[in-house]
Amino acid sequence: MGDNHAHGMQGQGGASNLKIAFFLNLSFTILEIIGGLWTNSIAILSDAVHDLGDSMSLGLAWYFDRLSKQGRTPQNTYGYRRYSLLGGLITAVVLMAGLAFILWHAVNRLFSPEAVNAPGMMLLAVVGVIFNGAAVLKVRKGSSLTERVVSWHLLEDTLGWLAVLVGAGIMAIWDVPIIDPILSIGISLFVLWNVFRNLRQFCDVFLQKAPQTFDDEKFESALLAVPKVLSVHHTHSWSIDGERHVLTTHLVMEGGASREDVIAAKNTVRGLLDKKTFEHVTVDVEFEGEDCMTGDRHGHAEMEPDGHPHHHRN
Repeated sequence: MGDNHAHGMQGQGGASNLKIAFFLNLSFTILEIIGGLWTNSIAILSDAVHDLGDSMSLGLAWYFDRLSKQGRTPQNTYGYRRYSLLGGLITAVVLMAGLAFILWHAVNRLFSPEAVNAPGMMLLAVVGVIFNGAAVLKVRKGSSLTERVVSWHLLEDTLGWLAVLVGAGIMAIWDVPIIDPILSIGISLFVLWNVFRNLRQFCDVFLQKAPQTFDDEKFESALLAVPKVLSVHHTHSWSIDGERHVLTTHLVMEGGASREDVIAAKNTVRGLLDKKTFEHVTVDVEFEGEDCMTGDRHGHAEMEPDGHPHHHRN
């Protein structure tokens, strides 16, 4: 009872942190768009597009955090956690479209720089550091993986505003307006690099690749050391949302294995996995001479996609 209550309170705190960070970020994004037009700074408008994407990410993370607490349904047997990936993809598409537009204008300004309001840029940069810094401090208090990822992203925003502050300071002293489009291109390329990096992770989850922390061969080899286990096959692992994972495996045990032997083998499977990330674990036990439910007999004739046979006790 106590553990469930604590977990629920932690979840409520996580949603609250994301909510506050969302409204902080959205408020500043609006101010940033107005300020970018006022100062005629393409660098600030670039970061405004970036912050708009951050606001979408935070808003969707907050929404799906609340949605996931509804639990599973007959149509969503793993709950609503995988929907967060859809939110991430929407955000990525919006960011890429917006940044492509900003990059086009920034490159044009390289060849025909325009004067900017450097003191105004410095003022906005200071406000940007304060807003994003406050959001970082709020979200970093949380303990969930989502909050930690978001906090690092907001920290990148804060560092970006420090770069704008330095650039504006230089332009306030020297008449070098070309620094503004250079800053814009640098910010845009950095954000695009992070977008593509996250898209690759999304694709890995959608393609149901095994989590990076899971070693299939090491896992099956460890199970072969369990008494009465003859072979291991049909081991599959994939991720629900990039943070929580699923695993299924088939164990073939000696015909004389007892109930205690089966329980010990199942406990070994669970002990080899991180209990915090592997939420759904299914172990199918077959006895020697019994047909595998998938149609393969003990996996003896079955081969892996790379041509290697399944693991068996020597």
